[in-house]
Amino acid sequence: MSYLHSHNHASNHSNLQGRNLIISILLNILITVCQVIGGLLSGSLALLSDALHNFSDVVSLIISYIANKLSKQKASLQKTFGYKRAEVLAAFINASTLIVVAILLIIEAVKRFQNPQQIESNLVIWLSLLGIIANGLSVLLLKKDAKSNINIKSAYLHLLTDMLASVAVLLGGLIMKFYQIFWIDSALTFAIALYLIYVGYSLLKESTKAIMLFTPDYINIKDVVKAVHKIKDVKQLHHIHIWNLSDNELHLEAHLDLEKDVSISQFNYILEQVENVLEQQFKINHVTIQPEYNKPDSKAIIVQD
Repeated sequence: MSYLHSHNHASNHSNLQGRNLIISILLNILITVCQVIGGLLSGSLALLSDALHNFSDVVSLIISYIANKLSKQKASLQKTFGYKRAEVLAAFINASTLIVVAILLIIEAVKRFQNPQQIESNLVIWLSLLGIIANGLSVLLLKKDAKSNINIKSAYLHLLTDMLASVAVLLGGLIMKFYQIFWIDSALTFAIALYLIYVGYSLLKESTKAIMLFTPDYINIKDVVKAVHKIKDVKQLHHIHIWNLSDNELHLEAHLDLEKDVSISQFNYILEQVENVLEQQFKINHVTIQPEYNKPDSKAIIVQD
């Protein structure tokens, strides 16, 4: 058995992620407090719904920060992978909270739509502007890391949807101020909720696949088999499992049937070639291979364990 370890974990980059999350947490605590007070004073459900979403942002950012720190903990005899899957779990929790918040907003929007109330639009306008600026800054801080880390992506999506929600609240405030159409507050709340469900479902699906150890969508196992079969003395790659342990660790575990009975040193040479092919063509950087020669077991690509 062999492991190919290709770690590129830069501590400075990880510290920068943590710092950006802390700044985003503080900004969202400020927004939440201001919007709760403003929503109660103005009577705006859209503003209160935006505050609720911002509160969920605070919770999700704290979860993301904790997961980011835990993922750096070293492995031990009891935790052989350490806490590397903490960020996947955090993404799942954050996606779930997006959907729960959205459902609560829909219920309240329907109630308020049946009984619209007059709203202090000036307060709504100014506080929504605060939300746009603060969330916009947070979005910029996390945008780069969101492309390569599912945990940061879940926090980023919370903030992005909240910034868009604040834009919607601002438009609603302007409409209420100049046209006195107060039911727009409930309509915007409903629209915000539907968007949260759309974004939350996509992230929930992605994180669930990772938790269930599904093969990543961008990996075609048949292509992996074809590439390995081109290597000299390889007869058949079978009994394959491919999964993401974390965003930067893609694992493969398989049996490798050989054309002839080779020595350990010869197998090491073959294994090195297999590792290189998997790393270069498929970005698989953790490989565990069980070598075989004429072993009477199933040679199917996928075998139910």
